Amino acid sequence: MNATTVCQNIRVSGVVQGVGFRPFVWRLARELGLAGWVRNDSRGVEIEVCGAAAQVQVLIDRLEQDAPPLARVNAVVARDASLAAHSGREFVIIDSRGGRAATMIGHDTAVCRDCLAEVFEPSSRRWRYAFANCTNCGPRYTISRGLPYDRVRTSLKPFVMCPKCQHEYRQPDDRRFHAEANCCPKCGPQLFLLDAEGQPLSDDPIAGALSLLRQGKIVAVKGLGGFHLACDARNAVAVALLRERKQRDEKPFVVMLANPASATAFVQMGIGEPGLLTLPTRPAILIRKRANCDDALPGVAPGLAWLGVMLPYTPLQFLLFHEAAKRPPGLGWLERAQDLALVMTSANPGGEPLVVDNKEALLRLYGIADAYLMHDRQIVTRCDDSVARITTGGLQFIRRARGYTPRAIKLPIAGPSVLAVGGWFKNTVCVTRGDEAFVSQHIGDLDNAAVCDFLEENVAQLVKLLGVEPAIIAHDLHPDFHSTHFAAELAQQWNVPLLGVQHHHAHAAAVLAEHGIQERILALSLDGVGLGSDGASWGGELLRVDGDQFKRLGSLVPLALPGGDRAAAEPWRMAAAVLHRLGRSSEIAERFASQQAAPAVAQMLVGNINCPLTSSMGRVFDAVAGLLGVKAVMAYEGQAAMLLEGMAQRYGEVLPLDCGWKVSQGQLDLLPLLAVLADEKNAERGAALFHATLIAALGDWLRVVAPRQQAVVGSGGCFLNQVLMRGLRARCNAQGMRIIEARQLPPNDGGLSVGQAWIALQHLARR
Repeated sequence: MNATTVCQNIRVSGVVQGVGFRPFVWRLARELGLAGWVRNDSRGVEIEVCGAAAQVQVLIDRLEQDAPPLARVNAVVARDASLAAHSGREFVIIDSRGGRAATMIGHDTAVCRDCLAEVFEPSSRRWRYAFANCTNCGPRYTISRGLPYDRVRTSLKPFVMCPKCQHEYRQPDDRRFHAEANCCPKCGPQLFLLDAEGQPLSDDPIAGALSLLRQGKIVAVKGLGGFHLACDARNAVAVALLRERKQRDEKPFVVMLANPASATAFVQMGIGEPGLLTLPTRPAILIRKRANCDDALPGVAPGLAWLGVMLPYTPLQFLLFHEAAKRPPGLGWLERAQDLALVMTSANPGGEPLVVDNKEALLRLYGIADAYLMHDRQIVTRCDDSVARITTGGLQFIRRARGYTPRAIKLPIAGPSVLAVGGWFKNTVCVTRGDEAFVSQHIGDLDNAAVCDFLEENVAQLVKLLGVEPAIIAHDLHPDFHSTHFAAELAQQWNVPLLGVQHHHAHAAAVLAEHGIQERILALSLDGVGLGSDGASWGGELLRVDGDQFKRLGSLVPLALPGGDRAAAEPWRMAAAVLHRLGRSSEIAERFASQQAAPAVAQMLVGNINCPLTSSMGRVFDAVAGLLGVKAVMAYEGQAAMLLEGMAQRYGEVLPLDCGWKVSQGQLDLLPLLAVLADEKNAERGAALFHATLIAALGDWLRVVAPRQQAVVGSGGCFLNQVLMRGLRARCNAQGMRIIEARQLPPNDGGLSVGQAWIALQHLARR
């Protein structure tokens, strides 16, 4: 080697394993004429390279600039290495090395077009093979047992690659070079179709499953992170049967369609929306329905203005649509509208975690599924589908899971590791490492033992994968949550401190964390319920947030909760509370005569018996739904508000009600508006008037309480309401105030754990 030769040891951190990074480095080094090696280890990717100084610098620059599409490079750090170690001219990939984790496994992605082209090509050895993948696509997180990401640490370990697959794996110019999940029909996982009793049904599982679906049967289909329950979305009887068996009376289902062209029959897509449907992460996206949608897909999303649409993301799912299209060769058929529409709902009976294991499916889905389309590749990690809706600026998460977990959220400061265990509803957990927050997939509501166990499993898995020892555990203030009890147990076991975090403070902090905001700021938090620092039920709050501290500047004027928590599920009770405040208690029994408890509720309100107060915005939505006769008793959480949103969307814009609210001593009183709605006969007009007046009232509230504020953080489940948010953005912009919203996280309780973690980090920094 001559005097101009340099050697560098290069460390690349981020999501750089299982995404084709080593082959990318190999090709780049060979192209630049460099010698050395690349390997995975628990910290990321390590490279030693030797060659001309200019070429080595080009490699370092391109590691981040030209990284593979699924990679996420956080840092590239180079230091001098010994020249003596690289006297040869070859660049090679060497075996991985273990150690303390400082990287993370990649997320699952949809099968790429190159792999699909093979699946749909009759001459290909992967023709109609349900597990085709490469370094650019396929499962990662859901098949991984640990780091470094190698085949022996995945659920592909039992499947020994055949000579052809081995050749692809070792061929540097092949897109399956070092693809750890590489396989084919000869050496990889296999599909099979079983009947309700677990007996084989067909020699062709795909054709057999499609035939059953067309007969109106319910088929459990094994996916990446768990099973789906599938049926023909056009078949009203099949949809009703699925609802009956799953005990899901009215909650909307997601529909899987072959492509965006197929979706245009049911939904109205704007500019750019087809591209969001085809993202490699493949979330289910809520899109505005066409007028004929409910007739075409009866019972799928009753009464709502939006339909959840998801495109296939595994070869298995694509093969069902391919079979329905009569097995056309090539990819051309995927550009045309296809007739098949499938309900694809999570297989989690009784609100429990997703079914992931084959034997578990036969047991837990017995009596629900008529057949099982499954395979022998194990799902290591449960991970539900992500759900989002389209807003100004892109997607807004409703549920963040497959395709996005375990992507890290970059924080503006680094610190000791923190564990945050979330709340009760839509639970997630979060573990920080350095300046990154790793939030788990959606876990669910902590109202049964199986979900609570799933929470604990997630904590153990994240802590293990990240190789950290949390220095503090953050939890919600509510003392009765399982997450709170679990946090206390872990804190004692690990001998670390606990930090209780107020619910709405955590909501605001989640948005601050993802936007990297550290200065003091105003926060508007609107949701269903959260325990306040005074022990009351909050949910319509104006806060001044300053790191791990906050001050309550104002709230909605409280409403009574007749019957306590029961009122949160029965909007007629909240409507009764409004009538009582209006001095119209005598109307309650007659107005809600269909409700057996109406006379008793009227007496409870008059006597102030079991009627705690709440400042919740969610309960105001419920009260309006009850007053307008939209929904007396909800079949699922948030139904009343979702119905009102859809009705307002359909009715169109109206002017806000003059003098429909009052702001006094920091409190927002909506009683004048509610008084008008109590006598409104047209429910859709009432819904539109409510939204328009609420938008104006919130804008006025912000102006009065914080007249010189230029930005406000918006958080809480009510910020998923698109009618509300469009209007509030416009109102605030007109007032010279910008709303900072959740983007990488859901604004609902699914983001709560990140907010708790961010507050805990700042708490540690301040000590």
